[in-house]
This record gives sequence, C-alpha cells and structure tokens, in this order.
Amino acid sequence: MAGATGEDDIDKYIEYYLFANSPYTYLGHRRLIEIARRHAAAIRVRPMDATKVFPVSGGLPLAKRPPQRVAYRMTELKRWREFLGLPMNVTPKFFPVAADAASRLIVAAEEVSTDAALEVTGRVLAAVWSEERDIADEATLASIATASGLEAAALMARSRSPEIQSRYEAYTEQAIEAQVFGAPTYRYRGELFWGQDRLDFLDRALAR
Repeated sequence: MAGATGEDDIDKYIEYYLFANSPYTYLGHRRLIEIARRHAAAIRVRPMDATKVFPVSGGLPLAKRPPQRVAYRMTELKRWREFLGLPMNVTPKFFPVAADAASRLIVAAEEVSTDAALEVTGRVLAAVWSEERDIADEATLASIATASGLEAAALMARSRSPEIQSRYEAYTEQAIEAQVFGAPTYRYRGELFWGQDRLDFLDRALAR
C-alpha cells in the first residue's frame, strides 16, 4: 500500500484516475507516490477509458485537437520534462496507442496489492514515454509484469477475464460520475485535482 492507513478510512485515500497512455500521468506518477507516502495516505488506482470519458466531458483525442492546442501541448511537455528531469520522448514511436490492455493489466495487478498496481502503472507509462515500447503488445505487457515482480502468465490471463473488464468499466463510470474529464485526476475527500501540475494543491489538502 502507498500509505499506512486502513481500508475503511476514506479520508486517507487518494483516488488516482489515469489514462495508461497519458504523458501528464507519466510526469506526475512518482511525485504522487512520494506525496501520498509523506502524508501516510493510501492510493486507489483507477485506470479509465478515454474513449468513454472524453465524449461526455468535451475532451478530444490528440488527432482531433486544433493545431494551436497541439503545439502548446508540445511546449508544455518539454517544459515539464526539463523541470522534472525525467527521461521523456515527447513524440514517442508508439503514440497514439490503445491503452485498454495495459489498463486491464493494472486493474489485475491491483488484486495483488496497491503497490503492485502502482509499479505496473509506472512501468507502463515509462514504456510509452521513455522506452519506445508498444503497450498494446502482449509481449511488452508480459515483460512489464515480470519486471514488476509478478507472475506474468497468470497476471496476463487474469487481465483478460470478464471480471477485470467489468471492473475497468466500473472505474470509468465512477470517474464520469465524479465529473472527471481528463488524466491524471486525483480525488481526495470529494475534491478533484486535475493534472500533475495540481499536485502541490493536493499536497496542501493532505497537510490540512
């Protein structure tokens, strides 16, 4: 667990809504874990389906955004890469990339532990944004499971099960009901913090 609190203490939980292929989720992932540990707060890992979140919230996939927004996105990614000192290819080889299989792998890893889900999430994001790997490829996902210290064959099989698909869909619906519209979004005590550039505000909220 990313924290030392009990399952029933809702005040100590951060709901972590993410897209498994999101550059901003990648930029904020390790910082979120550090903040949660500093405040003894746990994390609920909630992968969601962008193809369902965007249509009900006015969001657009990258290919459909106007050119000025696409250009500014690139500027922001470079700024944050340099500011945080993270390895990042802002035009990765495998992007856009389907994220459903990777999302289900994260959901399956959550059955092992929150730490396992967070580890798999971090490795999935790094695969896209710093390692030039295809997270829609089953061999890539199996290697991520192994590198995370998990039994790859069993976890991959579980990730393809109807139960995991149903949970992934439920997380997406929970996000929509909570008025989440993009990733990453962190929800703490009912308050939304959208974007890794809002982590300082989440930090302050946890301190209160």
